[in-house]
Amino acid sequence: MPPKSRTYQPQKVRAALAAQTGALRTAVRDLCADPAAELLLARPTRVGRWSVRELLAHLAVQLDWVPAHLDDPLEGRPPLDLLGWVSRVAEVAPLLDAGAREHAAAEFGGSPAAVATAFDRAADALLAALDRPEVADPQRRFEIRLGSMLLSDLLVTRLVETVVHADDLADALGPAGFPHDRQALAAVTRLLADAFADRTPGGAVELRIPPYAVVQAVEGPRHTRGTPPNVVETDPLTWIRLASGRTGWAAAVDAAALSASGERSDLAAYLPVLGQARPDGA
Repeated sequence: MPPKSRTYQPQKVRAALAAQTGALRTAVRDLCADPAAELLLARPTRVGRWSVRELLAHLAVQLDWVPAHLDDPLEGRPPLDLLGWVSRVAEVAPLLDAGAREHAAAEFGGSPAAVATAFDRAADALLAALDRPEVADPQRRFEIRLGSMLLSDLLVTRLVETVVHADDLADALGPAGFPHDRQALAAVTRLLADAFADRTPGGAVELRIPPYAVVQAVEGPRHTRGTPPNVVETDPLTWIRLASGRTGWAAAVDAAALSASGERSDLAAYLPVLGQARPDGA
């Protein structure tokens, strides 16, 4: 089981989000300055039917969400924690799809230079918001469609968006231009590992994602000392792809991107994690 009280240091989250956003902005500028930018923006991605252009529009909406709604009044929506967000985010997928297509048509439908400018605008808005004193308030709440979150937790969800979708862009365009901030990658790895253990409670399998996370999960005999009988080990990006449904268990095994030992170590039935409801419906 993961430590239920795992917290993310707000100052480190803000720094990681700023670094990840800055890296994305640089990558988008370079993409849009490429002589083949028009063709690159039209490339398909592994995210549904989105093109690169539509994925960038979605990312811009996610970056701009906090600054655009930071001063909205609270309506008293039910509390939502990070593990709840992971399990329920798929509920708003149709709205996110419609929003990405609408934003792509309105703000990202022009020339590559216009795309870069629109993305810059969203990134600049978030970076400016991260410097506002109320964003550092540990008690500040922020409401989204799914519920009321601590703003510090909501910023962790922006790390998920920026890390997962940077990897989507790397898959579509090549990895060289889409690096990940180390602290951003660490936070997303830990959150999705904790969500896996929360959704699949138990102690029969030890999931190792060095150097960032180790959790025990899956119902069955729990080991107490020595090497556990069922061990799965993989790298952070492979775990994020598995947990978000970007790659399947069999494909990761075939690519030797993970090692799994023990009769209970096949996790295919428990993946993906992102957007999959908890067994208790919470």
